[in-house]
Amino acid sequence: MSGDLAGADPGQPAPAQPEPTRQGSGHDGKGQGAATAEDAGAGAAGAEAAGQDRAQQRDAGHVAAMQERAWKGGAVQHGPAGWDVPWPESPAAGEEAPGRADLEVAFATAMRRTGALMQLMGQAAADQIGINATDLNCLNILSFSGHMTAGELARATGLTTASITGVIDRLEEAGYVTRERDPHDRRRVVVTLSLDQAIRNVASVFLPVMRDWRELATRYSDDELRLIVDFYARMEQVFRNNLIRLRTEGRDS
Repeated sequence: MSGDLAGADPGQPAPAQPEPTRQGSGHDGKGQGAATAEDAGAGAAGAEAAGQDRAQQRDAGHVAAMQERAWKGGAVQHGPAGWDVPWPESPAAGEEAPGRADLEVAFATAMRRTGALMQLMGQAAADQIGINATDLNCLNILSFSGHMTAGELARATGLTTASITGVIDRLEEAGYVTRERDPHDRRRVVVTLSLDQAIRNVASVFLPVMRDWRELATRYSDDELRLIVDFYARMEQVFRNNLIRLRTEGRDS
């Protein structure tokens, strides 16, 4: 309690306190107006930024939802509108009958999705094995015959001589291959798969997917499997031809 209030008569009303007077010049009014304008501008800018953030979040959510639908088997429609990524040519853009066009889009989409998943699978397996994806791919190619010359492996993969030498160096250091001079031609280096090491560290990683492939094959008749094998043989040649084309174009550019 202040001294003035302590000495006042309780029965008498306290004297009215004068209102504080505002002092200042016209410049203060202008400053207040400018501050108000700045506040309003800042508020508008903040609202605009918030709106942009919300729009970006909606766009990101939309893209994520589209990707989730695209990767769920059977959840995506493979009609003309299902050609989600704008490639230069879409099967649906031709003059095929609607049913045929839809089938061609479904076929091309399935190939793209399977190819992408195989690349991701290879990278994940390489990470688990402890080598890089290129070295794992070379090891896979080498496993078909068990031995190849360095030149043959370079041609099969499309890698340069220097690159394939680095691959062989790393695989040899990790114990997956050995190399020695060809006894009939000392200029050639023969690379041989170290089977025990490959089975122990590589085949074991792919064993679950191999079992899934075998289970999947049981759903098809012998004639259907022959058709699938023939298809993959033809697709292998398509990939080989285009691998050569891409490597040639890369050297020419």
